[in-house]
Order: sequence, then C-alpha cells, then structure tokens
Amino acid sequence: MTLHAIKPASFPWFPYEGFTFCLGLSEGDAAWTSGHTSAAFDESVGKMVVKGTMAEQARIAYQKVLTILEAAGLGPADVTRITENVTLSGLPEYAEAVAVREEIFGEHRPTIRTVVVERLVRRTAFLEVELHAVAGGGKQLRVASEARDAGTWQRSSITEGHDGVVYLPTIVPIDESGEVVYPGDFVGQYAYCLDRADQLLRQAGLSLDNAVTTYDYSTPATRDVYRKSHHVRKERLGGAGVYPGAGGILMSRLHHPDQLVALDVTASRHPLELVNPGWKRYETLTYSPGVKAGRTLYMSGFAALDMETQQALHPGDLQAQAEVTYGTILELLRYAGLGPADLLETTEYCVESALPEYRVVAGVRERLLSPPWPASTGAMCAALLRPEFLLEVFPTALYPEAAQ
Repeated sequence: MTLHAIKPASFPWFPYEGFTFCLGLSEGDAAWTSGHTSAAFDESVGKMVVKGTMAEQARIAYQKVLTILEAAGLGPADVTRITENVTLSGLPEYAEAVAVREEIFGEHRPTIRTVVVERLVRRTAFLEVELHAVAGGGKQLRVASEARDAGTWQRSSITEGHDGVVYLPTIVPIDESGEVVYPGDFVGQYAYCLDRADQLLRQAGLSLDNAVTTYDYSTPATRDVYRKSHHVRKERLGGAGVYPGAGGILMSRLHHPDQLVALDVTASRHPLELVNPGWKRYETLTYSPGVKAGRTLYMSGFAALDMETQQALHPGDLQAQAEVTYGTILELLRYAGLGPADLLETTEYCVESALPEYRVVAGVRERLLSPPWPASTGAMCAALLRPEFLLEVFPTALYPEAAQ
C-alpha cells in the first residue's frame, strides 16, 4: 500500500491542485494533513486573504483540516495528534483557539502539540493547524488530566497512533503551578524538559530510549550556550543504542516570556535502527540523521550544510540552500531504499528575514520532489542555530507496506 493524496470533492477555500504539497495524505485507515490557516482565496482582490479574530480563524482552520480528513473517511474522533502553530501576535489570544478546539473535539482528547512561531506565511494569520489521524483515534496511553501537568503547556493525552508512533504534548520548563523552573538557566531548563518527557513516556510503558525525534525550540539568546545541551542529551538519550533525530529552531520568545526552551518528543513502540549514509559528523553527536522504527523513517532537521566539512553553504541564497537541503534529504532517502514519493511530511522553518524570497523553495520542491507530494507545513522563525542558515526542514517518510 502506498501514500495517496487526499482530494476532497469540495474544498471551497482555494483551488488546491498545482502545489508542491498536498492537502493531506492517506494510507489505509490513517491520514496526515498539511498545516492549514484560515486563508481563503478572495476573488475580489485576486489573492489569498486571512481575516478575523483568533477564534474565527481557529474555527475556519479546523473546518479545513476536518474537511480533508472527511475525504479520507475519518473524523474528529479519529484524530491522534493536533499541532497548533501559534504566532507571537496570536499568543495573547491563544485561549480562544483552545476553546474552539475543545468545543469541536468534546470528550475526545488527542495529543496537543503547541509550537510558538515568529509568524506564518500570511502575515495576518494567528494560527495554523495540522492533524494526524487513524481510524478509532489510536490508543490513549495516558488520559489528559483536568489540570495541566507539570512540564506541559496544554492539557493533553499521550497517544499511540499509526505504526506504533507515540506522541507527547509539547514539553515546557514550567511546573504545575505555572512557574518557569531554572529561570535564566538554559541547560537546567533543557534537562528538566528531557526528564519530564522521560517521566511521561514511562507512564506509557516507554522511556527516552524509545525516542525517535527531539525537536527543540529556543531563543537567539541561547545560541552561545546551546552546545552545553550536548552533555544533557548524552546522559539521557541513546540508551537503546540509537540517538533520536533532532532539530533546533530559534524564536524570539516562547510560550512564557522567561522560558528558554520547549521540546517536542516523539517515540515509537518499534525497535530503533540507525539510518546513516556514512556521514561521519554524526559519530560525535547526540542525534542521528535518520531512525527507522517499524515502517517509518524519522529524520533530523536538515539545512544547507556540507556533511564532510560541516561548512554552512550559500549564505544569503535561499534557493541554493533549499537545493542543498532537499538534496541531502533525498540522499538519505535513497540510502534508506526510498524516494521522494515516500515522503510523508515536511515541516519548513524559514527565517523571517528571508520571507520575501520564500516562494523560491516551491520551485526547488517541484524539481526534486514528486506526487503525491508530502503533507507540508511552513512557518517563520527568528533564526536558526547556524546564523548562515535561512531554511531548515524536518522530514518524515513511510516505507511502502510491501517493503516491511
């Protein structure tokens, strides 16, 4: 069985053919949507527009992603994970989006991932929503409590979804009373987040040894001390012999103004297998280029880096950086026995200063990727860990069923 683009018979917000991403992908009883805002094509001005309050935008964004799921034969009760990318401008009104979400999903409690982003492609958009779903809603390994747990931003379940994937909510260095722990201490906050992720995974019968990706979000002020997270990761990760994939994105602020890091951890029920084409740089790092678990290939974030010299390539040239970035992803896919049609998802983080040129990335994707096109999400960040980088991509791929 292979991935299929989801094509609703009616999608009134915009004509969706002709892009280098799909509305969503399905395989069997599972589906993954791209990230969607409330943007709709306005014929009177001839372009996509975003209007309304946070609540109004959230309602439309959820209507769009649920329309996509419906075309795959799925509904709200089948959703396993929700990702909400909330902008800095929308963060003060985020409670409105939470209320809309809880109204829509009622008693069903998927895992909630909340990523604070600098902004979205549409400047007036406050929120972008992405869904993962499987018939029956997967398996809840830990039911959401009435109050927010220590280390989490939203009241959220821990859910097992397609192919044994286990989703945690976004982990933040905030205790049960809402206070930031280790104020001003990036390393302390990073360790707290990893330890809290381990505690939550253990409640689900797993541990950090089962982690397949750890994507962290920090601030530009932490760039000088970021390397000190290496020993924290080395002490806590890789216990099964394989480090998870990883990525690091910088936002000008996070969920709380005194917060220095947030962490998204994904784990798997399956044994982990390192996937590395021979890039020696990873021999001394606490993350892997790729991790195969079951039929899923989880990958680190990639940017325009020379894998031999570790030199950042093409400073200031977004198109050239996109060519290198997607070329590296395809090299890893080829080594893993896969191709661009097996790409399940891509999340692109582009630095805000490069937004005027962001359209060139679509041309690169058109040349290097192929239908059915991955489910994709794009957001703007303040910066990346290497100041020369303009783009970082988090990819995931799925092995065809016959290849298992």
